[in-house]
Amino acid sequence: MLSGRPIGRAMLAGVAAAMFAAACGSATPSPVDVGSGSLTGAGATFPAPFYTKAFFDYTTMYPQVTINYQAVGSGAGISQFQKGTVDFGASDVPMTDADIAKVPGGATALVQVPTTLGVISVAYNLSGVSKLQLDGPTLANIYLGRITKWNDPAITAMNSGVSLPSSAIQVVHRSDGSGTSYHFTDYLAKVSPEWKSRVGVGKAVSWPAGIGGSGNQGVAQAVTSTAGAIGYVELAYVVQTGMSQAYIKNADGNFVQASVAGATAAASHNSDVSPSNFSITNMAGADTYPLAGFSWVILPTSVSDAGKGKALANLFKWLVTDGQTEGTSLQYAALPKPVQTLALTNLKTIQAGGKPVLS
Repeated sequence: MLSGRPIGRAMLAGVAAAMFAAACGSATPSPVDVGSGSLTGAGATFPAPFYTKAFFDYTTMYPQVTINYQAVGSGAGISQFQKGTVDFGASDVPMTDADIAKVPGGATALVQVPTTLGVISVAYNLSGVSKLQLDGPTLANIYLGRITKWNDPAITAMNSGVSLPSSAIQVVHRSDGSGTSYHFTDYLAKVSPEWKSRVGVGKAVSWPAGIGGSGNQGVAQAVTSTAGAIGYVELAYVVQTGMSQAYIKNADGNFVQASVAGATAAASHNSDVSPSNFSITNMAGADTYPLAGFSWVILPTSVSDAGKGKALANLFKWLVTDGQTEGTSLQYAALPKPVQTLALTNLKTIQAGGKPVLS
């Protein structure tokens, strides 16, 4: 645990450098025509470590393609796609009908593609506590502001033999529109009737307690620099920075930590994933981790520049197939086969210069 140690620019730069170094050794140029051009994207921070490594590797293989991705949050990614200021948007939650209505051309003008399966860790900063167990209702009550001390009876009852301090719990949540927040609140709404009725589910909600951090990296920094803090962070950020993470009681009654295997187990319980049926929180299974979710990109179905359109379609075809291996070392699970099939099917709707790109 990095108690009192903030995640500064140098550390984040070091994480990125490590990703780049890992990518450099595996990429070799290829003569395949994948299109060309400069692609810009913006959105989710949840998959950002995966995208950073994968996009670097892809442009090493295909230098005729450049990619500039800004991890600004799912809400901002959707907004920028709606305004047409990016070539692709990224969100951990697919666009709703109301979101789609704001895109010129509506539903026929875009396609939503699942790209990876991520895990949300519940990270904490509590000196001397190497193992912390929480169940869903208790976690909900912490975020509702009903449980405010670390030695509250509800917490101590699940942590026999652990010396928990009487200090205040410092709740940290996202301050921006966030797909990570959507998955987190989706879980809390399933385990807490009060959360469901009082706060609800969304990328942005009216938080009853705590302070906000921008992006997964902002929450991670707030937790590591604040004694007694708790926050929800994508697992890649937790592993890269050595944060402590809680064991969460799953639907089968077992306490499990965030893991790729736990996310894969959760995904196995939804065999019909689509932009309108994507939730995999609080799924059954002895080893299932209850806080997992897919991340998506939003792409135009028609690109006038033939080279650029081909580059866009081929980039994400690679990402959802061979590129899935880029995420495993960064704590992202590969897309299950049915979800990969959905992604490839949706990518085939993209046209470049008036012609389909993928057959």
